[in-house]
Amino acid sequence: MVRDSRQPGMYTVSVFTKALSNDNNPVIKHYHIKETDENPKRYYLAEKHVFDSIPELINYHQHNAAGLVTRLRYAVCSWKEKAPITAGLSYGKWVINPWELTFVQEIGSGQFGLVHLGFWLEQTKVAIKTIREGAMSEEDFIEEAQVMMKLSHPKLVQLYGVCMEQAPICLVFEFMEHGCLSDYLRNQRGSFSKETLLGMCQDVCEGMAYLEQDSVIHRDLAARNCLVGESQVVKVSDFGMSRYVLDDQYTSSTGTKFPVKWSAPEVFSYSNYSTKSDVWSFGVLMWEVFSEGKIPYENRTNAEVVEEINAGLRLYKPKLASKAIYELMSSCWNARKEDRPPFSTLLYQLSEISEFDL
Repeated sequence: MVRDSRQPGMYTVSVFTKALSNDNNPVIKHYHIKETDENPKRYYLAEKHVFDSIPELINYHQHNAAGLVTRLRYAVCSWKEKAPITAGLSYGKWVINPWELTFVQEIGSGQFGLVHLGFWLEQTKVAIKTIREGAMSEEDFIEEAQVMMKLSHPKLVQLYGVCMEQAPICLVFEFMEHGCLSDYLRNQRGSFSKETLLGMCQDVCEGMAYLEQDSVIHRDLAARNCLVGESQVVKVSDFGMSRYVLDDQYTSSTGTKFPVKWSAPEVFSYSNYSTKSDVWSFGVLMWEVFSEGKIPYENRTNAEVVEEINAGLRLYKPKLASKAIYELMSSCWNARKEDRPPFSTLLYQLSEISEFDL
């Protein structure tokens, strides 16, 4: 709540929070909105973050604590409703208006909802993912969407924007002609050259090396989360999205939906995600590619897989993989994450293999 301060002409932000209390009793913290000496005046709560107006200041702190006890989650209002999820966010290029989208046909479904082929502003072919109510933590995701928008690389599926004005929320992505990599591999099984399969792994590795450089963790890298476009170009999709899943079975390593077969030991044991856990998953993705879409550990339960990995067992060498390719895959499956190579090294090694040792 923003209110008049006891000091005439000044304002105070009052925050109701449970964050500071050990016994779960809420407390109220008060922060004076300070003004700069310049003309016109500017406003701040934390010295590093100065704004031209108080609404801009409040909007910033709705999404960043930046020195406060918590970010400003919900405005206090007399009719006891929480602030809408879109509060303060209806600006900038990343917000897409509903009238800008044309839905053509349903082309699939994912963990968050349905996926449609459509057009943005009647000319750009797009994939529109509608987010099923209750499927994801929308408020947290929307905070992150602007960060995701800034990630741009030829081997990442580009997020164009978010449509939030009506339910359900829609995410608008570039359209990839041939759909997900796992289905593509299975449907075209027997028609791939070893060069093509290696090229697919290189594409994914390029996208992941870019994310690694930006310290972005994918958390759910697998062939099902990569998409195939024209000329068999493969791009990484859904990076970081698994953080927003509200499905207990998906987010708990004991659940049947949890991607144990792609997960590093520190992930299924301690939920310890890092770029190095992505590297483990990349090794499994390479195995999927060179086995042309087979399911890893296909006849084993999650519990059996966990037991076998902890005992040091690993996936076998696919027929189409050379010794050098299998060694590279296996280097991704070191039990100690420190011993796994970074994506930048893997990318170099893949290009060496493509030149000398396929």
